[in-house]
Amino acid sequence: MGSPVIDFHLHPVHYEYYGESTLNWIKTIHAEKKWEEFYASFRDPNYFVQYLKTSGIDYGVVLAELSHAVTGVCTNEYVLEFCHGQEMLIPFASINPFTTVNMAKELQRLVEEGFRGLKMYPTYQHFYPNDASLYPLYSRAEELQIPVMFHTGSSVFEGARLKYGDPLYLDDVAVDFPKMKIVLVHGGRGFWYDRAYFLAKLHANVYVEIAGLPPRKLMHYFPELEKIGHKVIFGSDWPGVKEIKQNVHDIRQLPLSEKVKERILGGTALTLLNL
Repeated sequence: MGSPVIDFHLHPVHYEYYGESTLNWIKTIHAEKKWEEFYASFRDPNYFVQYLKTSGIDYGVVLAELSHAVTGVCTNEYVLEFCHGQEMLIPFASINPFTTVNMAKELQRLVEEGFRGLKMYPTYQHFYPNDASLYPLYSRAEELQIPVMFHTGSSVFEGARLKYGDPLYLDDVAVDFPKMKIVLVHGGRGFWYDRAYFLAKLHANVYVEIAGLPPRKLMHYFPELEKIGHKVIFGSDWPGVKEIKQNVHDIRQLPLSEKVKERILGGTALTLLNL
């Protein structure tokens, strides 16, 4: 029996508020459905879990987001409540460096409440990932041995600042916190596929996550993907994709070894999440 399939990148459909361009983008992707019905259905965690199961997903990482200036706000409290009692849903917290005074203390609190990882949004929260003010947060994450995800690469949303998404800034973090599990979300999308690839190849603690990348183009973006296949993690970025099931199918069709495809679809995530 192979490893379970894990979607490492899921957003709840409910936000306290959306950035206008973000909401319009989601509505466009799911345009064949009435937004009110789509929203009501997927706001129900039981409905969402059933959707994941029919899509071939065994576990899903659900992300909070505190990106007030760009994409919007989905609170930590909401994500924890959404995942409560749902064995296959794994909550990841969000911390905004500009709204949290003691980030290390806040991370400790969030993990004690039940969060299994952290997602940082440099391009939407407007900070460089290697800023020294973040180092106490990283030190605590390293102690807690939780994965820390960083948005890297491009974004189409109004207000995003792409300079903060260069994976190279994570080189400092990987060197200074060699036991911290660093996940490069979107694999450096657009500008920096090569940098994301090289960092994952160079550092034992750096992984590439492929949410938002069309699976059929992965071999174009990463021609030597097989070499770092054990460091690559599947994520869909739902609801930013129409159907998760299609992405899983397309990854299974890639010209990679079965062992590597199994690692991408869940084996590596299984280890990172200590499942």
